Amino acid sequence: MTFRRSADIEASQAGRAFKARRLAAGVLLAATFLLPSAGHAERPTAVIPTQTIYPGETVDASRVEVVDVTNPDLADGYVRTLSEIDGKVTKRTLLPGRVILVSALREQYAVERGSTVRLVFSNGGLTISAAGSPLQDAAVGELIRARNIDTGVIVSGTVMADGTIHVVAK
Repeated sequence: MTFRRSADIEASQAGRAFKARRLAAGVLLAATFLLPSAGHAERPTAVIPTQTIYPGETVDASRVEVVDVTNPDLADGYVRTLSEIDGKVTKRTLLPGRVILVSALREQYAVERGSTVRLVFSNGGLTISAAGSPLQDAAVGELIRARNIDTGVIVSGTVMADGTIHVVAK
């Protein structure tokens, strides 16, 4: 003998299944709004150029955009926020749509090779100042060599924010 369900029983069971699915969807929706960390982790971001940026050019916010990272296998070492590129200069060509590596950026130079700067030597109450010429480009805080223009002596010193070089004692 075979049995067949009546139309009333099938409708009753279908209604219960629909109510259960609707309740589960409501619970999931509530969990999404009440517990955002449970459903979604904050997606990492990356800064990418919108146009080609050549070596030696200053990177500014008008030439880049911040995008969500969708590739989970992307290696670290790339710029994630606009604050990381503020005032930086490129060391190599940056292509549109590609992440910017931190190693591709440098600080702006405070002194440039061949320019005239002030050399300052301080020891206790004694301060000696002279004109000098850096032998290399350097950013603030870097230790470089410079030539005293008057004597031709090469000295080492630290580049300061005001463009002077504070000479270190031997």
